[in-house]
Amino acid sequence: MDSFPGHLQGMKLIRDPPDLDTWRMILFHVDEMITLSEEQFQIYFPHIDNVYSHRSTQRYKRKPFASHYWDCRLKGRASGTPKSDDPNKKKRKRVARERDLCDVKIKITEYFPTAGALEDVAISEDMLPDMHSITMSDQKSYHTKATGQAAVTAVQHAAESRLKLYGSCFCPFVQRVWIALEMKKIPYQYIEVDPYQKPQSLLDVNPRGLVPALRHDDWGCYESTVLMEYLEDLKLGRALLPEDAKMRAHCRLWADHINRNIVPNFYRVLQEQDPEKQVENAKELQTAFDKLLAAAHPDGPFFMGSQMSFVDVQAAPWVIRLRRVLTPYRGWPDAEPGTRWASWVDAIDANEHVRATTSSDELYLDSYARYAENRPNTSQVANAINSGRGLP
Repeated sequence: MDSFPGHLQGMKLIRDPPDLDTWRMILFHVDEMITLSEEQFQIYFPHIDNVYSHRSTQRYKRKPFASHYWDCRLKGRASGTPKSDDPNKKKRKRVARERDLCDVKIKITEYFPTAGALEDVAISEDMLPDMHSITMSDQKSYHTKATGQAAVTAVQHAAESRLKLYGSCFCPFVQRVWIALEMKKIPYQYIEVDPYQKPQSLLDVNPRGLVPALRHDDWGCYESTVLMEYLEDLKLGRALLPEDAKMRAHCRLWADHINRNIVPNFYRVLQEQDPEKQVENAKELQTAFDKLLAAAHPDGPFFMGSQMSFVDVQAAPWVIRLRRVLTPYRGWPDAEPGTRWASWVDAIDANEHVRATTSSDELYLDSYARYAENRPNTSQVANAINSGRGLP
């Protein structure tokens, strides 16, 4: 069959595409949100259709995306569906996952960027534009507790408090809000959430069950940038935005640049399986960082000068994951000593509040391990980045 009916109509079956076994493994064992380009989705998703059963499609008015909901076929027939007693009915061959029961559900969000303005969203808090994003409610293994210094900080903030932060140890969006709380020294309670066993207390704050989420007395909210601005508006502790209205707007503009360019490009580098495209994506990521630093204080080391502030906190979780994730898995090079780039990266990595919310390197390596296949040539990545920045 060269095409598909119904919900897969319009997709072409590409026989024996490259790296099919790798992609089958990735799409069969989804353990957190992954993002596929349109090309990747078209090529590989039809090849794992034998293990997912399409249930419904929801289209959103005035929003340029649609959500498709699927169940694992191993879960069995839908409620009320009679079992066929037709002896001639061909039975579908099913491949079992390594678990006693299979309650896997996935949600695929499809974007149509030309259909209208996309709301300001971030990758793990919602989805990336121009992509298919897949989330699954089950996985085989994952970290549910912070490690290293982050574990110490979590214990220090385990007591009941009016202000509660719901987070997961591997989530960079959670770390943004966590860093801000530590910098402001506002009393808070840190509640570690298993993203696949979501407590009702989290769902009461965010019905989508995504972290970070914040409850302050009887009020709750979510989305990391919104939460950081809420903490600013409380006027408690150290301010992360300047008093001057024009400079505040300047910071918000470049925080938006981080959400729109740095965060998506980070995941494009990580999730791309083609080594040549990984090199190009790495170059685009460095270009996005360079644009940010071109608007920063010339001496720094932080964006606004000598003190870490709002923009730095927005970028910090991805900056620390350069060395801990992109270097081992994608050959990301160390910053050239003596450059403005190096002073900023080193200052963020050394900041006490960033360190207080950072787990051990092993946790990040494990969390992103499925991207370890098809690594690029390290020197090619370094050369591509440095040539784009005018470095030898």
